[in-house]
Parts: sequence; structure tokens; C-alpha cells
Amino acid sequence: MSLSVEEILRLPGLESLALRAGARNVHRSVRWSYVAENVGIADWVMGGELVFVTGINHSRDEANLLQLVREGVASGIAGIVILTGDEFIQRIPPSVVQLAEAEGLPLIEQPYALKMVIVTHLIGTALVQMTQVKTSRRDILGQLLSGDYPSLEIVRRRARHLELPLEIPRRLVALRLSGVDRLFQQQEPEEAERVLQLTRQRLLDHLENWQQERPDRLPVVIQGDLFVLLLADVERAELHALAAELQQELAPLRAYLGLSARAHSCAEFPRALLEARQALDVAEGMQAPAGFCDYRELGVLRLLRAIPDRAVVEQFMKDTLGPLTEPGRKQPHLLIETLDALVQENGNALKAAQRLGIHRNTLNQRIARIEALSGQSLDDAQFRLNTSVALLIWRMSTAPRHE
Repeated sequence: MSLSVEEILRLPGLESLALRAGARNVHRSVRWSYVAENVGIADWVMGGELVFVTGINHSRDEANLLQLVREGVASGIAGIVILTGDEFIQRIPPSVVQLAEAEGLPLIEQPYALKMVIVTHLIGTALVQMTQVKTSRRDILGQLLSGDYPSLEIVRRRARHLELPLEIPRRLVALRLSGVDRLFQQQEPEEAERVLQLTRQRLLDHLENWQQERPDRLPVVIQGDLFVLLLADVERAELHALAAELQQELAPLRAYLGLSARAHSCAEFPRALLEARQALDVAEGMQAPAGFCDYRELGVLRLLRAIPDRAVVEQFMKDTLGPLTEPGRKQPHLLIETLDALVQENGNALKAAQRLGIHRNTLNQRIARIEALSGQSLDDAQFRLNTSVALLIWRMSTAPRHE
């Protein structure tokens, strides 16, 4: 359990701390504080620390401060605090600020007049207090997700006391890192473990930051290798975007996501978690390029996952939908999106046109092009079945344009 850099900056008594760089990552969790007493910090931190640089024990020139920032980034620290004043470090060189900003490392300036004993005491006390609160919150959510609690009424009473908004319909997202086996096969165990733990921390930080502005947010819950989000309101496109962000953030590992159907009350969380895990297993098992799967589409996808050769599945999609792709056009997948809208609306052309935001005559023209290019009729039940299955695969392979 931990505080974020942002929460530390808001602590009473620390108002004189000033953020100089890395504002985009102030959501990072601070595991503990560490005062740098050596030339470098790489051998003395494990990731998640807020590192304080005083200049008392070692002279800190520009080159050394740049070194500390680079080592801090490589080691996965939460942020770096540089004490400035007349005696040791007079100012933070602009190059250090620029490097920290480029690397996304929160860089904080602390007046030397603010005593370190006060700062570390306030942070340590807040860490202990916040740990107790966050432990209780995650304990409640963990009980609800497992269904293992003495009384639902007691859980709800505790949740109200801890300001956990439980009585809101939610959909659960289960995430898991993929590629861990390959990581340990390619690297020495010590280095592989270090990379894994840093990646898990980056994933947690990213998820907590992603949730910051979401309505009625709940803490991210970690169960073994599983990360669980409990979302009050979410669109498929948002999760596809999140999956794309994580793919860049977590390389060489990757996170896959599974989305549950709606849980109308906290009593349904165990069912929703099971659904999210099943969807996650399919997304990872099929190595979905979009990194995401929705439980509501699992029926056929579970059968597709049982096909050992993924090339067979992809070829089926290409054979069915390939003729509808128009590479020379500004929107090459326009006809596929149109067909998808028709399937989503159970063949109701009026509702499909409304979903697409187009006139009914425009939809009729597109349907005519679909039938001409495919050589099939939408009145053919077999063609509708084939396209429905192919569109499920297509949705997993590309970010959706329509819900």
C-alpha cells in the first residue's frame, strides 16, 4: 500500500514542495522515502521510492544530478526530490529539469529550510495511515469479489464508512500480464524478476491514473497475477484505447483484458469476475491483436479458441469479410462497419442507419454494395451466420468504430 506523489504534495506542512517536472506521472505510488547518501542510487533502490537528494554527503554537480535522474528512471523510482539552498545545491540545473520532464519522472524542489526530519515524519505517518485505509478498502473489495464474507450488510456498512461507492451497477475488467514465461526463459532469474516487478508497478500506476477522472471509481484490486477494475460506466472503445496504451507501456510484456457483463449489485461481483476472467482467457488464448474480449461475445469465441491453428480463424475472417474491404477509399472498412451495425441491430435497417448516423437510403446503397462485392444476399441465413462469426473475430482484431 502507498501514497501517490500527488497525495504527498498535498500533505499539510509540505506546501513549500514544488513540482518542477514529470507532472504527467504524479499518480505514481510511493512505496517509501529514501535519502541518497551515495554518488549513485541504482544499487540502493528497488523501485517505488521517493528519493531525496540533499548534497550533504556528496557534492552534487549538474553531471551527478543528471546521473541520478537516469538511474532513477531505470530503477523505477516514484520521483526525486532535490533540496535547494545556499549551502549545498543552490539551484536545479535546467538540463536536469528537462531530462526529468522528457523521462516523465516527477521532480520536486524542496527548500533546504524545510527540515528533512519533518518531511520524512509527515510522509511516513501519512503512509501508515493511508496503508490502513487502503488495506481496509481492498479487503472489502477482495471479500466481495470472492464471495467470502460473513455478512453482506456488514460489508456494506464498512464500505459506507470508508466511502466506497458499491451500490452502483458495474462491469468488471480483468487484466493479466502475458509473456512472463518467455521473459524468464530469455533472461537470468534475478533480472527477469526485476523487470517483472517494475512492469507490474507500471501497470498498477497506469491503471490508477487511467481511473483518476472516472465517476465513482474504486481501487484497483490485485489477486495474484490478476488486476481487477470495477467500472461504473465504460465504453468498448475506451478499453481498446487502454489496451493500446498498455501495449506500448509494458513492452516486452503485454496485458490482455476481459470485460464482464453488468453486475447490478456488489453481491454479483463474484459472477462478474468469473465472466471477466473467462473473457480474458479467450483474449489471451487467441492472442487478440486488440488485446481485449467482451464476455457477451464469448459463446462462439470459446469455440474459435479451441481451434489450435489461429491461421484458420484469421483466414475464415478474411474469406468472409475480405471482399468488403476497399483499400482505395478514405474509409476502407466502411462496408464492414455497416454490416456490423446491421448485425448488432438484428438486421433492423432503420436502427442500423440510426446507429451509423446515416440516412436510410445511404444504408440501402451500402447494402447493395455489400451484396455485390460478396456475391451473397443478406437474406441468406448461412451468409448472416458466417458474417456474424467473422465480425466477432474482426472486433477482436481492430478497435471498434461503433458500439
